Amino acid sequence: MARTKDVSLSELQIALMRVLWRLGEASTADVAAELGDARGLKHTTVATLLTRLEKRGVVAQRRDGRQLLYRALVDEADVRRSMVDDLLGALFGGDARQLVAHLVQESEIAPGDLAKVRRRLARGGRDED
Repeated sequence: MARTKDVSLSELQIALMRVLWRLGEASTADVAAELGDARGLKHTTVATLLTRLEKRGVVAQRRDGRQLLYRALVDEADVRRSMVDDLLGALFGGDARQLVAHLVQESEIAPGDLAKVRRRLARGGRDED
């Protein structure tokens, strides 16, 4: 997938993208069926969201007969990275240590989680094998 530098999405757009990330490619009807059950969205609303995301370069569409199929052009990790960078800049002046301190202070990180973070930092940020 192409790497997009700045991709900030709404909660609803992220829900829609998760359907595409999971399925790989989906029609408007496929996405509407999943999001309609969970969120009560109509087919036309999903079609509008997909069209807007396509115009932003976040998804691509292709025609298969009479239906349009959509696939993600950005991956979840890139969206997460971009949105966390935005949050970090807006709320913590770009200082990741302040974000971590806030999470610890607000008890969002349990002691066992801190040990995992320390191990990850010792590995240079790489996931465990």
